[in-house]
Amino acid sequence: QVLRSVLLFPTIERMAQSPQGKLMTPLLCKLRYVLYMPVYLLSFLPEGVKASLVRFALRGMKTCDESSVTTSINLFSVDCVANIMYMASQEMMKVVERDSTTIKQNLKKLIFYYGTGDKWCPQHYYDEIKMDFPDGDIRLCEKGLRHAFVLDASKEMAAMITDWLQDDLTKL
Repeated sequence: QVLRSVLLFPTIERMAQSPQGKLMTPLLCKLRYVLYMPVYLLSFLPEGVKASLVRFALRGMKTCDESSVTTSINLFSVDCVANIMYMASQEMMKVVERDSTTIKQNLKKLIFYYGTGDKWCPQHYYDEIKMDFPDGDIRLCEKGLRHAFVLDASKEMAAMITDWLQDDLTKL
């Protein structure tokens, strides 16, 4: 009974061929084990120091939600980093071609939202899916939001999605 599904900055095809994928695939698939020792050593730091390091890493954002800091502290756990990197390496190898059959079957229920400067799903992916599905609700971000919008624009994104889904929400 899904009324609508919103795919935000959808990495649903050619992940390893994207600009960010070309950079990250060798790191994730071949060099990830090198990162485990530094993460292990950093895991012994006090929580306050870890939080300060995270804030320092996120300092360039227009707003830094404290929940982003709290969540990012998990990146000092070897188990967490190992799981993230393994999952990401699998995505690089397995997310290859877009599942156009499933998209076609569900097109009326889908909203796609692509970024203009997204290095995981570049704008030409948007252009191609828009050409393949001209009747689809496929949008291009005009606000300059980034792929990792949860770090600094989650409220803005939530407000946009609420507007898009207003008609669907009234049916509930």
